[in-house]
Amino acid sequence: MSKWNTISAIDVGTTKVCTIVAETNENGLMRVAGVGLAPSSGLHKGLVVNISDAKDSIRESVRKAEQASGYQVESAYVGVTGRHISARNNRGVVAITRNDRLVRSDDLKRVLQTAQTVKVPSDEKLLHLIPRSYAVDGQEGVRNPVGMHGFRLDVETHVITAAVSSVQNLVKCIRGVGVDIEDLVFEPLASSEAVLSEDEKQVGVVMADIGGGTTDISVFKDGSIWHSAILPVAGYQFTRDIAIGLGLPFEVAEEMKRKYGTVMPVQENKTHTDAIAQNGHNISYQSLCDIIRARVDELIRLIALELPRAEFETLVPAGLVLTGGSSNLAGIDVLGREILGVPVRVGGPVGIYGISDVLHNPAYATSVGLLLWGIKPRSVTNWRSRSLTGNFRNLVSRIRGLFQ
Repeated sequence: MSKWNTISAIDVGTTKVCTIVAETNENGLMRVAGVGLAPSSGLHKGLVVNISDAKDSIRESVRKAEQASGYQVESAYVGVTGRHISARNNRGVVAITRNDRLVRSDDLKRVLQTAQTVKVPSDEKLLHLIPRSYAVDGQEGVRNPVGMHGFRLDVETHVITAAVSSVQNLVKCIRGVGVDIEDLVFEPLASSEAVLSEDEKQVGVVMADIGGGTTDISVFKDGSIWHSAILPVAGYQFTRDIAIGLGLPFEVAEEMKRKYGTVMPVQENKTHTDAIAQNGHNISYQSLCDIIRARVDELIRLIALELPRAEFETLVPAGLVLTGGSSNLAGIDVLGREILGVPVRVGGPVGIYGISDVLHNPAYATSVGLLLWGIKPRSVTNWRSRSLTGNFRNLVSRIRGLFQ
C-alpha cells in the first residue's frame, strides 16, 4: 500500500495569498487536501512593503489551508518574483582528465560549479542555476552527457539571482508565522510546470503570468528555459487606469473589471450606449472595455519585445501562453493573436485531483506549479537540481537564526 506524505506551497502575491496542502506518494501522484485563500496586504509589485500586514495575510491563508486539510503546514515551497530578480546566460567548461575520457556525474557537478562563477553583485544571491544544454568536444545540444566519451565538457546555463534584502523580507514573513521554507522558487518556473506541455517547451513557447503586480515571463526552447524577465505591469495597472479614467474608487473599478471587463466588447453583443452599474456608480460599458483593451494591447507588445520581432515566429512556433489572474479577461487570447500573428492561448493548471475545483483557474498557476516543482525528481542532470540552489538555501538557514 502506498504511503502518502504531505507537501505544501505558499504563493504570496500582490492581490492574494494562496496556501495549498497536498498529499503525495512515491509514485509521484498528488491530490490536493486543502486550499487557503486570503486577501494580500503589505505587498506591492511582488515585494513586501509592510512586514506586519504581510504576515497577517500569510497567517490567515495558512490557517485556512490547515483547517481545510486537517494537516499542519510545517514547511512549504515559496514563490519569489519582483523587479529585483535578474536573469542572464553563462557558460562553464571543464576538461575530462581520466584515462577513459568518460563523462560522469562528478563532471557535471564540476562544470556547473564553473558556470556558477558568474559575477553576482554583493547585494544579490544566486536563486537558480539552470543547465540549458551541454556540449561534448564541441558537439552541441547534448541533453545528458553522462556516459559519453570526450576531452572537454561545456554547459550553457540560465542564471537567476535575487536581491538579498527583498528575499530576506519575504523569508521573515514566512518564518514569522511558524512555517519553514523547503525551497525558494522563481515564480515563472513554477507556473510553467502547471500550464506548459513538454512539447511546447521543446518547440519553443513564451509564457506570461499576468498577476496583480507583475507580469512574469519565461521563454522555453529545446526543452529548457531560454530567457526570463519581470515586467512591472499587470492587473493592478489595469484597475488603476479604470479608476482614474472613469472616476471610480479603486475597489469599485476592480469589481467592474472582474465582472464586466473584456478586451473584445463586440463579441459580447453589447453596444457603446450600454451602461453598467456597481455600488451606485454608473459608467459606459464601451469606455470600460476601451481602457482595458488599451492596457492589454500595451502589455502584449511589451511581452513581444522580450524577443526580437524578426525571430519571434521561428524561436517560439508554439506561440504565447497567458496565465495568471489577469489572463481571465475575456478575449485576451483573441487580441494576442491579432497583435502577434502567432498561436495564443490561456492556460490554467490541469490534471489536479482532490479538493481542487478552484485551482483550475489560471490565477492559481503559480500555486499549483510550486507543488509540481516540489514533487519532481531532482538530479545533477536535471535543471531542478536541489544542489544548484544550495547557496540560497544557506542564506535561508542563516536568516533562520534571527528567529531562534
